[in-house]
Amino acid sequence: MNPVYVNKVQPPRLTLWMALISVYVLWGSTYLFVHFMTEKMPPLYMASLRLSTAGLILFLYARLTGTPVPAPKQWLSAGIIGVLLLTIANGSMSVALQYVPSSIAALLAALVPLFIILFNWVGFGHIRPTNLSLAGLVLGLMGVSLLVQPSGSGMVSTNNTWIGVALIMVANVSWAVGTLLSSRLTLPSQLISSAIQMLVGGLVLFLLSMITENVTLTSIGHAPVKAIGSLVYLIIFGSIIGFSSFAWLARNAPPQLVSTYAYVNPVVAMLLGWAFAGETLNAYSILAALVILSGVVLITLGRK
Repeated sequence: MNPVYVNKVQPPRLTLWMALISVYVLWGSTYLFVHFMTEKMPPLYMASLRLSTAGLILFLYARLTGTPVPAPKQWLSAGIIGVLLLTIANGSMSVALQYVPSSIAALLAALVPLFIILFNWVGFGHIRPTNLSLAGLVLGLMGVSLLVQPSGSGMVSTNNTWIGVALIMVANVSWAVGTLLSSRLTLPSQLISSAIQMLVGGLVLFLLSMITENVTLTSIGHAPVKAIGSLVYLIIFGSIIGFSSFAWLARNAPPQLVSTYAYVNPVVAMLLGWAFAGETLNAYSILAALVILSGVVLITLGRK
């Protein structure tokens, strides 16, 4: 979601860079660990456990530190955002990683700003993008067309590949709509709001998993060590620490600095996928990545 810079006091430089590096590396690594988590386990089931556990921990922490219980309207609003951002967007991404490499998924996910400014233009704020943002839109679309070509990008163009790409586009659309709705709904304080979003999003994912996947309540007992380790990593580092770092940045750093995660995360994901998952990293995929990330940079600069 778009960070709001509300603290005019200059934050400590060391704390600022530690928080930035945390968001860069931890969020960039989530694509690889989701891939590891769901290699031999149902993706919706594992994603639901990750979100529900992280949400429960955050909710208990918020209550223990004195955050009041939200009103029913705030629960409903946070639940709606949770379904959009986590059930649909996170769930779609988890399934998509069954079909496309984590590095490609991260690059396509970097196009979320494209959908945000498009929907804000045609449906929400009716705000025309700047010329710089429009140039970024064109570049981003060009990068996607390069990325999904079968001639050397590291992806084999099959029906399954296109299923993965389509699911990531669904995730991007849902994340953009959820982001734009977040500023229009009555939400509780940020910490407990995120906790409710994770709890509701995780619960709905779990129900979907029970309906569509061959799982039971005790299926986690059959998960391999690699999947369990990845699940624990995503709960602690991807959801709790990564989120906390982002929440601190949202209140203490300029938005143009915070938004750089949108084009640093895919680079981290590409390098980790190449180093630890044997994913292809060649000149063609690097060219497509540079085009997409250049488009995201222009969109970010245009939104300033």
